[in-house]
Amino acid sequence: QVQLIESGGGLVQAGGSLRLSCAASGRRFGWYAMGWFRQAPGKAREFVAAISAGGDRTPYADSAKGRFTISRDNAKNTAYLQMTKMAPEDTAVYFCAAEPVGNTIATFTSTEQYRIWGQGTQVTVSS
Repeated sequence: QVQLIESGGGLVQAGGSLRLSCAASGRRFGWYAMGWFRQAPGKAREFVAAISAGGDRTPYADSAKGRFTISRDNAKNTAYLQMTKMAPEDTAVYFCAAEPVGNTIATFTSTEQYRIWGQGTQVTVSS
């Protein structure tokens, strides 16, 4: 199975943009559905966006619609989360997750549906 490493987090001003990357090691990255989640201090981990194995389907949380874009490059074994128009409430540790789905268009929006997780990357948005 793959292992995941997030990068790209940091400090950004409100209204700014940031792109997170999730690099996967291992085989057959293109058989995994991917997801991005975030967890703010004292809060539960919440869904942000997901993408199917082939990139055909991309559901988003309401908080992410119109501002964030999830994508993937299966040739580079990497998933991305482009975040724009960021606000202080976007401050959290962001995690990527993977679940093997084979050649399907399945996507998952809850933490329980993913078995593989990265270590997270901190994103802080200043007002």
